[in-house]
Amino acid sequence: MQHEPGFLERLTPVIEAYLAQTAEPGEHLSLLRWQMAERHRLESRETYPGHLTTSAIIVSPDLGSTLLIDHLTLKRWLQPGGHYEPAEQFWHSARREAEEETGLAALVLHPWHGGGDKPFVIDSHDVPGKAARGERPHIHHDLQFVFVADRHAPLAAQLDEVAAARWHPIGALAEVSPRAFRRLDRLSA
Repeated sequence: MQHEPGFLERLTPVIEAYLAQTAEPGEHLSLLRWQMAERHRLESRETYPGHLTTSAIIVSPDLGSTLLIDHLTLKRWLQPGGHYEPAEQFWHSARREAEEETGLAALVLHPWHGGGDKPFVIDSHDVPGKAARGERPHIHHDLQFVFVADRHAPLAAQLDEVAAARWHPIGALAEVSPRAFRRLDRLSA
């Protein structure tokens, strides 16, 4: 993968703003910040110990439901998303992944984001890697954005990566992204 010019310069203010305005006490993102300081190519899935992913927390307008995908490799229900793909804004990458995996085409960025590149959650987590691709276990630094969608719009799961896409009660998000679930709960209060 070609190095994306200016990638770290775009990512740095997003991370700094998140830490200053959104992060909870004890949320330091130390590995991500170390990799940034070391100028790791976080936009490349070949970068270890971790690299950037983007994902979409898709909710119904009333915040009562969330759309999850049944991930083929991990064999569990997750929010749609994947490895970062070059985009003008990070949330565009998350939206593209969600549209590909669910078939939805009318995802609207939640007003909480103010129309900008303001992650709702940044979650650095272990992933097992994929032996078939020669990937060893590593970290995904996942920028999560909230999108609103019509619960009645037709879904079409991308079957090479996703076994199914289905709406669930919003409480299912507590297992998938506990931090996002807590923050959404505060939004609906």
